Amino acid sequence: MLHFDSQQMFLSQSSWLNHENNASYAAKSNDLDVWDPIEARLGPKALPYFAALPLFTTGLILICLLLRWILPHPPIWATNFIAETKQLHGELDQPPKRGTSYWSVALFLVSAAGFGLQTASLSQHIHELTALFGAISWGLALILVALIRPRRTSWSLVGLYLSVLISRFIVLTNQRSSPKWQDTPDGIGLLAAVAANGIALLMPMRPPDLPKDGISPAFEKPTKELRTPEDDISLWQWMTVSWMAPLIAVGKKRQLNDDDVWFLGYEFQHARLHQAFRVLNGTVVNRLLQANGLDLFISCALASIRFIVATSSPLVLQLLLASMENPASPKRSAIMFAILMFVMSFVDTQCSMFGLWIGRRAYERSRGEMITMMYEKTLKRKMAVMPPKFEEEEVIEHDEDGVVNGENGVDGIKPARNTVGKFYQTLRRSFKMPFGKFGQSSARYTALHEAKQPASMGKILNMMKSDVYEVAQQFWDVDMYVMRFGQFFLCVVFIWKLLGLACLLGVLTVVIAQVITAAIARVLLRWEKLRRVATDVKLQVVSQFVEAIRHLRWYGWQDSWLEQIIDKRQQELNLRVVTSIWNMLIMLANGLASGMFPVVAFFAYTVILKQPLRVDIAFPALQLFRQLEFALRSIPLFITKLLNAYVALKRVEDFMTEPDKLEPEKQATSGRQPELKDATFTWPGGHKVVLRNVSLSFPVGLNVIGGKVAAGKTALLLALLGELDQLSGEYHRSNDTIGYCAQTPWLQSMSIRENILFHSPYDEARYKEILDACALTPDLANFKHRDLSMIGENGIGLSGGQRARVALARAIYSPARILMLDDPLSALDHQTAESIVRKCLTSSLVKGRTVILVTHRLEICQGVADQLIEIDNGNARVVDNAKDIADDTNVDDEKTGEEGTTETQAGQDTDEVVDQFMEEERREHGGIKYSVYWEYIKAGKVRWWLVLVVFLAIYRTIAVGQSWFLKEWGEAYNRVGERSTPISNFFDRLPAPEDNVRPWLIGFFIIAVAQTVANLIAQAFMLVIVYTAGKQMFKDVIKSVAHATFRFYDVTPTGRLMNRMTSDIGTIDGNISRQFQEIADLSVTWISCIVVIASVTPVFFIYSVAMTAAFVYIFLRFLPTSHSLRRLEMVSLSPLMSDFGALVDGLTTVRAFCAQSRFQDRVIAVTDAFQKMDHFYWSLQAWLNYRFDLLADISIFFLIMLALWTNVSPGLVAFALVSAQTFVQATHSLCKSYGQLQMDFVSVERIVELLRLDQEPPGDIDPPASWPTYSGDLSFSNVTIRYAPHLDPALNDLSFNIKGGSTTAIVGRTGSGKSTIALTLLATLVPEAGSIMIDGLKIAKVNKQALRSRVTFLAQDPVLFPGPLRKNLDPLNQHDDEACTHVLERVCPNYDWTLNTEIDAGGRNLSQGQRQLIGLARAILRQSSIVILDEATASVDLGTSREVQRVLREELKGATVVTIAHRVEAVRGAERYVVLGKGRVIEQGSVGEDGRLVAEE
Repeated sequence: MLHFDSQQMFLSQSSWLNHENNASYAAKSNDLDVWDPIEARLGPKALPYFAALPLFTTGLILICLLLRWILPHPPIWATNFIAETKQLHGELDQPPKRGTSYWSVALFLVSAAGFGLQTASLSQHIHELTALFGAISWGLALILVALIRPRRTSWSLVGLYLSVLISRFIVLTNQRSSPKWQDTPDGIGLLAAVAANGIALLMPMRPPDLPKDGISPAFEKPTKELRTPEDDISLWQWMTVSWMAPLIAVGKKRQLNDDDVWFLGYEFQHARLHQAFRVLNGTVVNRLLQANGLDLFISCALASIRFIVATSSPLVLQLLLASMENPASPKRSAIMFAILMFVMSFVDTQCSMFGLWIGRRAYERSRGEMITMMYEKTLKRKMAVMPPKFEEEEVIEHDEDGVVNGENGVDGIKPARNTVGKFYQTLRRSFKMPFGKFGQSSARYTALHEAKQPASMGKILNMMKSDVYEVAQQFWDVDMYVMRFGQFFLCVVFIWKLLGLACLLGVLTVVIAQVITAAIARVLLRWEKLRRVATDVKLQVVSQFVEAIRHLRWYGWQDSWLEQIIDKRQQELNLRVVTSIWNMLIMLANGLASGMFPVVAFFAYTVILKQPLRVDIAFPALQLFRQLEFALRSIPLFITKLLNAYVALKRVEDFMTEPDKLEPEKQATSGRQPELKDATFTWPGGHKVVLRNVSLSFPVGLNVIGGKVAAGKTALLLALLGELDQLSGEYHRSNDTIGYCAQTPWLQSMSIRENILFHSPYDEARYKEILDACALTPDLANFKHRDLSMIGENGIGLSGGQRARVALARAIYSPARILMLDDPLSALDHQTAESIVRKCLTSSLVKGRTVILVTHRLEICQGVADQLIEIDNGNARVVDNAKDIADDTNVDDEKTGEEGTTETQAGQDTDEVVDQFMEEERREHGGIKYSVYWEYIKAGKVRWWLVLVVFLAIYRTIAVGQSWFLKEWGEAYNRVGERSTPISNFFDRLPAPEDNVRPWLIGFFIIAVAQTVANLIAQAFMLVIVYTAGKQMFKDVIKSVAHATFRFYDVTPTGRLMNRMTSDIGTIDGNISRQFQEIADLSVTWISCIVVIASVTPVFFIYSVAMTAAFVYIFLRFLPTSHSLRRLEMVSLSPLMSDFGALVDGLTTVRAFCAQSRFQDRVIAVTDAFQKMDHFYWSLQAWLNYRFDLLADISIFFLIMLALWTNVSPGLVAFALVSAQTFVQATHSLCKSYGQLQMDFVSVERIVELLRLDQEPPGDIDPPASWPTYSGDLSFSNVTIRYAPHLDPALNDLSFNIKGGSTTAIVGRTGSGKSTIALTLLATLVPEAGSIMIDGLKIAKVNKQALRSRVTFLAQDPVLFPGPLRKNLDPLNQHDDEACTHVLERVCPNYDWTLNTEIDAGGRNLSQGQRQLIGLARAILRQSSIVILDEATASVDLGTSREVQRVLREELKGATVVTIAHRVEAVRGAERYVVLGKGRVIEQGSVGEDGRLVAEE
């Protein structure tokens, strides 16, 4: 449908032109033989040119064929980037067969009939060129069909037949004589042209030589097993989007599921896109332009056609009105103009649909190309272990006003309770800062942050979700840029024609405004960079919070982290406010320019040129000014989009230029043994040497590496894997697959079997042998679905020892010749560890393989190792005996204690693995509930919504007043008599404009400024609403997540939470409230148009109501399916986020197994699943838009015909048509805006769902400050624990006591329920039967925050946070530096650590043993009366473990210590022990001085 704005522009001009009489109008036509304005006919001189239109089309076809011959290999951008060929289907790419099909026969017969009929007509009109050209046209068509023999849609034939139809129609409708029998061939020939075009539209677009397997037939029930019908439909089905009908039908009946949605079409599938895109050279933007250049060209061409049609259609409308006004003009001419208007509107509608499809293709493909490109880069880039830290608190230095990027935020604005006060502070600083020290700060920002820092997880997620979207969006919006700038240029041209030289001053105001806009845009660009940094930081903190939420809850630190997150969120919001304010300044500059343009132009016209501003000048000029205003108001949006895209593209480019991991040399051969010669290594990007002058070779067999904590054992494995930077020496890596088992096991959210196989073929005999060798068979026997049981995200459903053994089994099962195992025995009890060494690491399973094992449990490997290696402070040497390794290993002591641990029985927490561990993401059904809208309205504060509505009403009133003012101004010239209305009497007080025009100019100036200011204030309050709603909803949702039940964390993937924290919160942070504003504005416009139309004639009103019903009917068919697709799109985004997050954690494992291609394929599949929902959602939007636009075109046409039938005056026709066009556009836009609002509120709906999570009961009892006392006992009385109601008990009727002040060891095989006891003591699991007492209080009733802040739990894998070491020891800042230094020196005396030592996220720059030591220091610092240690020294060498045990006894003297351990050292240092098996106590007693266990009766 044509844009109303362009129509109204020329319609207003027609009111000026119509004042010319018919004689002068006809005089402008020098030759009636060209055009007859009265009869609305082409003259005999012009008609042959239109008859020759097919000849011109044929010429263009020949030129295209010639260019194809001259340029057989055009530039990549000018070709179809992804083309389906027979070769890709495994067939030879031979020339297509020239067989004859039914389609070619039908076209040949129709063309022959047309040629025969036109030849017969030529015999009757032998001297007429039109008949001759007609015969030639049909002859050319006949020849082309015979040569091509089309079996599918031929664009050449479509163009030719369409030109034949147009030319024949023009020739027949412009004949001056009445139809005669001799004209019968011409009439039948026109029908033949219609038939030929109909056949061309119904022909299939797919080449018949290509197979159709896997493509869904059109109009059949959709299924994900088949590709979209788009790959095999006719031109008619494509141009009408009718192929979407089956999906709409299913969506109307019920909620759509993934199985109901087709798979993506061939040229949208990301496997092919990625393979084609990755071979392109150049920068990211150059590659994107090469891949999508053809789509950009087509989009611009379609936009140009639309612009030409849109600007021409109002001229036709002007001719229509002139024809109606002229009594001499027959009604036929008006009808012809109405038909021409409809045809032009239809062309605009069709081009709009084509443009949407082409633009969406460019958008979807460019976004998919960038996502898969970034994932591949993540797979290849260097491991970011010890990057120099960027302290966001130091980005911006203090200025004289205290603006600082510290704890108060990036812009130095402290959170204020008063929102208006907050905005005032932000506004003041946003003006001062860029022109003060901003330049210095910006330079420092560039130096610190843009110095190629490795992208953090938060930044990668932000780029993947936001930056990629903003870059890809420009490929979709390019047609809008073409149309808006063309509209701006045309408006200036017509204002020049209307006002003459007076236009120049108006243009000058626009130029000045654009200069100011450019200056503001430069400042905005800098602020936008800072905002994105703040968003990265916030996402990083949120990501760490989500990943560490269990640990934070165990320590009772979640509230402190909430404050940190909310602070980072506040910094982000502050910068959003600042960037929005600068955007509003751009809007203000352009708004004032559009308002001052008419003021200055009217001033020059009336004062300088001394011309009267009559109505026929004022109103056309006003409409042109409004068009100019519309174009100028688009400029701020375009500037913002382009600036954001520029910043986003720069960030993506920087990410893509990060250094990659060095791959093995191409000439590297398989079978080479790992060997180092004087090799020195550093961490990636670092300078500190971690391994120096290492000379080692690793023969076939078991190579055991030992050494103290942080000696460099893990670094040696990473060096062998090629993950470290090599400074000197020789190391020629093999390109073989390496079976790698990381120190912290990395598992995927899938079944145990899938994790072990890791895409290797399933060999049942070997698989079962490995399960037995890794001691997994007894564990699997207790699982309901054995090895097919799902284990949850990163193996959350398994115990620590089970995770280690599954990761070990994965390495052993792999076909790798080299196995690198990083301390997999640390999490295992002695019996299991010894069994694995015997059955697995020295068995036939590793025969002929090189096994490199890092371990502290050297005593188990003594005598079976082929080589023992000691690592000491980065130096490596081969030793002969385990006792020679500086690990303080006491082999004899370990053997002495072996008898005690072998008494434990096999057990298993059978409840922690279920059929589907992770719950499916929930989706709402039906429309968005009103309660969701109300939640958002409440979050934005009702009072601000009311203020916004008031200023919108004021703005609308001023706009109406402006039109009325100009009306009065124009009518004031030569006014005679008084008027009776109060408003008219008010204007009567002003002097006549011919005497003194200045008061009128001042009044018009005041109105223009008031309108701009009212709009600015409305936008400001809309910003207040967005800020307030975004701030409140984020705060509420993060608090809801922080206090949810622990079961929620078990069944909810991290990627799903991150999706909602990024994508959905991002939608809320956007201008979602703008949809509310548009709906309110459109509703007012719609009602006013109804009133105007009804006042003209009741018939118009009845027709308008019927048309509205048709709009609503179409919209109601669209809405259910759109809801389903939008929800599916949001749900399908979660796995994409999870894959990026999981890859960062398991990158080393993936690369060691050479599994990059498989993971790339997986993310491609996930991207396909996500993009297909987006693709079909916008295909559905195209279906809606096409029908809305077509219905609007038909409505306008019938309204014109209705006006002609009712003989309404031309003035009323113009008035009614303008109102009707506004009404149609308002109805159209209202439905679309409401639909878009519902789509955006899917994100709000998902956020509200998080607000309603089940919350953990806080507890009813507030214990006294002294609770629990050092002498308070721990008591389990008939305790039964389940992780979920449908699961088997983890602890079953468990009863035992722990005396206050004692040290008790909880022992048992891996999975026997030891860690479950620790969790129950923190009340994360509530007993379904029995009770747990601490110092006389039931912990189920005690305040949870008090309990967890007074009971210290140290998990086997302590969580560490990025920042200084002091922050990790005392996150709540409850202790002074002296106390922190004291525990650091006691627990970690061997390291040069200070409180300012920087720790990487997750402690990645520390060894596992060092992380455990920091966790122990943290536990000692808390000085709790109850301390629970869960395998707290499992990754520490034995000597260090003994020293730590001694320190613990000294520092925690008097405290109740519960130690969960496999090592004998933990039992030897305890006073009592409890042996668990299958969730029950199978033995308990005391520990003798010699470490012997004395069981009780």
